[in-house]
Amino acid sequence: MGKADDAKKLYESYNCAQSVAAAYAGDYGLDTDRALQVAVGFGGGMGRVQDVCGAISGAIVILGLSSGFKKGDGRDKINSVYSKVHRLIDEFTTREGTIKCRELLGCDLTSEEGHKYFVDHKLREKKCGEYIRLCCELLDKYLAE
Repeated sequence: MGKADDAKKLYESYNCAQSVAAAYAGDYGLDTDRALQVAVGFGGGMGRVQDVCGAISGAIVILGLSSGFKKGDGRDKINSVYSKVHRLIDEFTTREGTIKCRELLGCDLTSEEGHKYFVDHKLREKKCGEYIRLCCELLDKYLAE
């Protein structure tokens, strides 16, 4: 079972950002519970305001962890992470057209009507699960560099 499968399994109980972050966290010295805590606020496009897709935010958390950055490190490590973040966002945008949760889902999760649409159209399973899979695929690619 790969990381994308792990993340999709986690998504049965947690949000999109938590699912991606927790699937990889152990590889970078962060336990699952702490990863779930770190990423919880990024779900639903940053606290369900539907800005940047939570799966992308979870992937960015892992790119940061993978850098090994620590106090006293120079800009080179930061710039390396930024480069990977830019490429991940660019590739996601090329495939999906946007990184904005609201645009990806086509509904407003903050409204009763929008949330009903999300549930009735099974967007959690049909769309969010695929965005999680895509972010894991991209993350695997950039972590292998």
